[in-house]
Amino acid sequence: MWQRIRRIDGSIVLILLLLMGISLFSIYSVTHGRDGLDGMHLKMLQYYAAGFVAFILLSLFDYRLLVRYGLYIYLAGIGILLLVSFIGKVKNGAQGWIGIGELSIQPAELFKLILIIFLSTMLVRKNKTTLQFWRDVVPLGLITLLPFALVIIQNDLGNALSYIVILVGLLWIGQIKLSHALIGIMIAGGAILAFILSYIHYHEQTVHFIEKTLGRDHFVRRFDPWLVPEQASSEASYHTKNAKTAIGSGGLQGEGYLQGNSVQANRVPYLYSESIFVQIGEEFGFLGAAVLLMLFFLLIHRLIIIAMECRDRAGPFLIVGVVAMLLYQILENIGAMIGLMPLTGITLPFISYGGTSLLINMSCMGIAMSVRLYGQEAEDDLPLPGAKSESLWSRF
Repeated sequence: MWQRIRRIDGSIVLILLLLMGISLFSIYSVTHGRDGLDGMHLKMLQYYAAGFVAFILLSLFDYRLLVRYGLYIYLAGIGILLLVSFIGKVKNGAQGWIGIGELSIQPAELFKLILIIFLSTMLVRKNKTTLQFWRDVVPLGLITLLPFALVIIQNDLGNALSYIVILVGLLWIGQIKLSHALIGIMIAGGAILAFILSYIHYHEQTVHFIEKTLGRDHFVRRFDPWLVPEQASSEASYHTKNAKTAIGSGGLQGEGYLQGNSVQANRVPYLYSESIFVQIGEEFGFLGAAVLLMLFFLLIHRLIIIAMECRDRAGPFLIVGVVAMLLYQILENIGAMIGLMPLTGITLPFISYGGTSLLINMSCMGIAMSVRLYGQEAEDDLPLPGAKSESLWSRF
């Protein structure tokens, strides 16, 4: 065991410690002295302590066992999502929380890791053969569509979209045919473009459809400031408008720690969670934001190196799923704060306050480290090396 511990990637541990420091200082800046929020940085420190425990335990746990029992993990996750639909608590417009005593757990966050594991379980059975559309791609899409629909019903657009990004990343490394990938890109791109143009040019009709037919008026408050800011209500545009103003006022070097005008005046909602990047942009400026992005880049770079060095088939799938998840969260969170993406309530990995999100991200890092520790051993038997390619479901 000690030999494995000594092989843990020190650069990843260092990056995680630096991200922890940024998170604690940022959360303190936006919560100190405020009723109901003061002391949240200490709670976040406790979450990080639990996160590092999860990181170590999962690093020493053979990730191939997760892949072997991926189906059962997936079914358990679906069961939890169904449970949330009936007894879930509502926070920030999303019914996606389960209360356990004083703790609140967000199963949609947990399912991102579950989906990565199960899609990896399915893809590793292909034994390095090209994915067939009806036999492989469609079943993987249906596997992803089910939790996507459940989370959309819970009004959690941000986490639901992350499932699609994870699927796309794993299909790419899973050797989807280039023709299928191009067709998929064209269809998805066309659908997104059609939605954007319809929303802009037929705003009233589109909003009526979303609010009355779909019953998702919450989505309208997200899309209006992004696509038609001139038509958005002052309430809907308040968040994005003030976030962009705060980040822009930070300039190159920022206004100084604890000196951000908008941040300290609490002019941006949810500064401790989804809007934490605003504090970094205003108080540390472009340079502070660049340092944070560089840390994310280095972390993802190390994960990709681990995937490339892995000899087992399952390891790269797991890591690419994690990388896709992190990239989506980083780009969506920061993009929403500067007006390039719609607000979806997604958190900034390792920085935003939140126990469930942090524990899932730290667990992902632990699984990636497990790939580093165990991925150089003899390849797992899912299926046996040299086995003929088969349907995704045949071994279940």
